[in-house]
Amino acid sequence: MSKFSKFMKANKKVKENGFYAPTKSLLDDNGKPLKWEFRHITSRENEDIRDECMIEVPVTGKPNVYHPRLQTGKYLRKMISASVVVPDLLDKELLESYGVDKPENLLLAMVDDPGEYNDLAAFVQKFQGFDTSFEDKVEEAKK
Repeated sequence: MSKFSKFMKANKKVKENGFYAPTKSLLDDNGKPLKWEFRHITSRENEDIRDECMIEVPVTGKPNVYHPRLQTGKYLRKMISASVVVPDLLDKELLESYGVDKPENLLLAMVDDPGEYNDLAAFVQKFQGFDTSFEDKVEEAKK
């Protein structure tokens, strides 16, 4: 038995999908908001999404010097879109019904109330494990 047996993939807990109704504009047959299904994305997927959303910003007063900046809105749209299982945001018929061409644009068209979108973003961030602030982690480390 390996001294790392507890760390083996076979022992890794499988993260279950979650459900959330992001908008009151889409209802089921009983008049209740439709629940969407969400999956956990991997750390690798998250890094790829972050990389796609980084831009180089020139440093004022320093020619040819840049620093990276995350386009937060774009990052959240892409992370949320990557998390959605149902509805399928890549479905051609669904995209066409809203007159959009990308999952991120479909997401904004389907959840078009800013407050609901903000709540959806908060739900997905927490669902993906971004549920504690840096300050919370510092306080935990002090204990």
